[in-house]
Amino acid sequence: MMLYQKDKINFNKLHKRLRRNVGQAIVDFNMIEDGDKVMVCLSGGKDSYTLLDILMGLQKSAPIDFELIAVNLDQKQPGFPEAILPNYLKSIEVPFEIIEEDTYSIVKDKIPEGKTTCGLCSRLRRGIIYGWAERNGVNKIALGHHRDDIIETLFLNMFFGGKLKSMPPKLNSDDGKHIVIRPLAYAKEKDIAQYAKVKEFPIIPCNLCGSQENLQRQNIKMMLQDWDRKYPGRIETIFKSITNVAPSHLADTQLFDFVNLQQTSTDEELLFDSPEFEAVKTESDSNLKLNIVNLS
Repeated sequence: MMLYQKDKINFNKLHKRLRRNVGQAIVDFNMIEDGDKVMVCLSGGKDSYTLLDILMGLQKSAPIDFELIAVNLDQKQPGFPEAILPNYLKSIEVPFEIIEEDTYSIVKDKIPEGKTTCGLCSRLRRGIIYGWAERNGVNKIALGHHRDDIIETLFLNMFFGGKLKSMPPKLNSDDGKHIVIRPLAYAKEKDIAQYAKVKEFPIIPCNLCGSQENLQRQNIKMMLQDWDRKYPGRIETIFKSITNVAPSHLADTQLFDFVNLQQTSTDEELLFDSPEFEAVKTESDSNLKLNIVNLS
């Protein structure tokens, strides 16, 4: 795609922002270390293409040495364009592997027509990817989930699962054998979409499940997009809350020992710790005066 000077400047800013997002997430969660062999799970969508592209750039400038290998799972969907990913990966000269497993037939056999296929499809993919990683010395598995995915998952679990839970930027698999990382955890979906558009990645749509517009995740996505339009900054604040958790101010008795909680402050300290009061420094003199605010 031909870019004019203004477009180039805007793209450079976008590229730097994504590199900064990914680099900061890697540092904050110690995602990649010297000597790691990192599998980048490539689906053919905008997120995983962007993840691979940014990681390849960071690999060249990082102060540590780590190995990248792009891995795609060919699920044998009818009409799947098998040549697109291998041709692209050869063109950018990155080591890659195409795993061929007919999960499509399993999903179609097990899931009734019209029902959501995502759950079973995801479990099958995960098992195959984990197995390949173990056999090939991979110690980090990088997924393309971004900030918006993390927030959507938070609300899905709250609304439909009764859990305050989301996608962590870094986790240990249930069997303890695999470290899964999400380097795009700080990246906005709209930035990724714009980046993928300019880079002209050969996007492969997932047509195994169709559009499934009525899925719960799609409804959550539309809710968040509406909030983003009406209340700029709200999405950033929601994500910040995920990184700033106060267990003592929730209600999980397994997470915080409410049963053995004892008074540790004086009555006066408790009074001014109350959310109905706020300490405000006035400019009239050098003394700190306490003004009572929001007292009902």
